This record gives sequence, C-alpha cells and structure tokens, in this order.
Amino acid sequence: MAERILIVAPSWVGDAILSESLVAMLRNEPLEDLLVDVLVPPWCAPVYERMRGIARIIESPFRHGELGLRARRELARAIRAHQYTRCFVLPLSFKSALIPWLAGIPRRVGYAGEGRRVLLTDARRLERKALPRLVDRMVALAVPKGHLVPTLPAPVLMPNAANAAATMRALMLSTHRPIAILCPGAEYGPAKRWPAEHFIALGRRLLDEGHAVWLLGSPNDQAAAMPIASALAGVRDLTGRTDLGTAIDLLSLAAIVVSNDSGLMHAAAALGRPLVALFGSSSPAYTPPLSPLAQVAKIDIACSPCFQRECPLGHFNCMRELSVDLVYNLARQAPS
Repeated sequence: MAERILIVAPSWVGDAILSESLVAMLRNEPLEDLLVDVLVPPWCAPVYERMRGIARIIESPFRHGELGLRARRELARAIRAHQYTRCFVLPLSFKSALIPWLAGIPRRVGYAGEGRRVLLTDARRLERKALPRLVDRMVALAVPKGHLVPTLPAPVLMPNAANAAATMRALMLSTHRPIAILCPGAEYGPAKRWPAEHFIALGRRLLDEGHAVWLLGSPNDQAAAMPIASALAGVRDLTGRTDLGTAIDLLSLAAIVVSNDSGLMHAAAALGRPLVALFGSSSPAYTPPLSPLAQVAKIDIACSPCFQRECPLGHFNCMRELSVDLVYNLARQAPS
C-alpha cells in the first residue's frame, strides 16, 4: 500500500510556488509508492496543477479568518479516509493545523506558534536567522531535527502548452515579436508596486525595441495596469482576463518578464523565464526569485525592507528611486 502524505499549502500564490522545493524533496525519498496530496485554497490550486508529483488536490472551502469548526470536522472526516501517514503544515496559523489534527494523521509536522503546539506531533522551533529564506523553512520540515537542510533545485512549474495556445487564439495574441510581460500588481499592497509612470517609461522603450508588451495580473491588478495601458498604444492589457493557471501558461512564452515581488514573479522564475524582479518594501533575502535567469532590481535605503503594505513614511522612495534606466539595462542583459 502506498504511503500518502498531505501538505497543507500556503495561502499566498508565491509561497505556494516556493513549496515546490518541498514537493521535489519528497519525490526524491527512497520510496517507490509515495503519494503527495495538497490541501489548498482554491485560488492556489492552479499552481499545484502545474507541479510534478502531486497526486490529489483537495480544495479548502474556508475564507481567510473563518473558523467554520463544523465544516472543518466534516472535511477532516473525508481526509481521514485517505489514511495519510504524514502531514506538513506550511502556514503558521492555528486554524491550518486543525484539520490534520481532527483527521488523526499520525505525524503532523509544522512550526510552533499561535498556541498550536498541541495540534502537532512534531512542532519545530522556527530558526529565522539560520533559515532566512522561506523556501528553506519549508524544506526543513521534511528534514530530521538537527540535520542540515539540503540545497535543492529551484522550484519548477510545468506550463500547460495547449492552454497557452488556445488562449493566444482566443485573445488574438501573437508570438511574431519577442514578448515582454510586465506585472504591475502585487496582492499584498501598494508598497510592493513600482510606480505606473516607471512601467510606462519602460514599456515605451520595450515597444520601440520591437517587443510585444503584455500586462498580466489578476482582476485586483487592473487598477495598477489601467494607466499603463492608457498611456501606451499597442500594449495588450490582459489583467483580469485570465485565471491564474492561464497567466502562468502565458508567462512561459515571455522573452523577458518585469515584475513586482508577487506570485507572478515567482511563477516566471519557476518557469525559467528571463526575469527582472522589483523589490522595495520586501526583501530578496526572504523570498528571492529562485532562478539563474532572474535578476533583482533594488536600491539600498535605510528604511527598506519595511514589509508594510503601504509606505509608513509616505515617501515611497524604495520604489520611486528605483530608476527606469536600471531596470531597462537589466532587462537588456537578460539571455535571449
């Protein structure tokens, strides 16, 4: 009988992509019959559909902050039937550890916090200085206590080429010119977003060089994309016109991606596309784009990173002073 492992997945798209390194480590375990399932928020399901080694995707019906104890008991009852032997709880919340505990999974591994130690059979202390990167913290959960965390290949996503081709036809897109994809949104908040006027100036240069320029993002990114699309004739604004999975598939066609620190930034890295990643309020030391084709654009100022949703000082210099010239030159250096 196959051993079946459950991963309770993160709620942020970028974090979900980084968890592929944990899945890769489990794929490499010396067991012939090992199945890895994920319990995942519906919006992150397309990420796991594009990972190797995922057997089953179980969608979690709970909204952010919702306890829903009765519904959690019902879901735990259904999960118990799969007879999982191990569970890795990647989010740090109390609620994320409830279902594996209610399901009676024998080994439940996660980091202590929010009073949830009682819900875990292996509650780890989070060594933030020893494990500064989020990806290493995830992988460390599968390593016995006291052992070194191995260096694993960067996360990899496998795009759906047929879906990309169908979307290209439906939206009348073309690959006749090299494609530059700009991702002007960031779900976390405006402090992560490079100013629209900078994207406009960059987009104009890329158009003049002969690129096709697409704007990509979720419906929540349409407000950030609108001034860019309005200012640049010929730019295709695709924000809100694709689901996440299709956005990932379209990213796989890019000759260059320029993105704020967001889920799409991590998707571009995991697809192996040339990438310029824009950092201001967040830190590439914590969630870097894990790809040899990724370049980080960041300036060093005293107040960055602050990890705030909005600039607490009101000047937003970490992004305003990140120059178009710097980003453009990095994009030009990207391998073709």
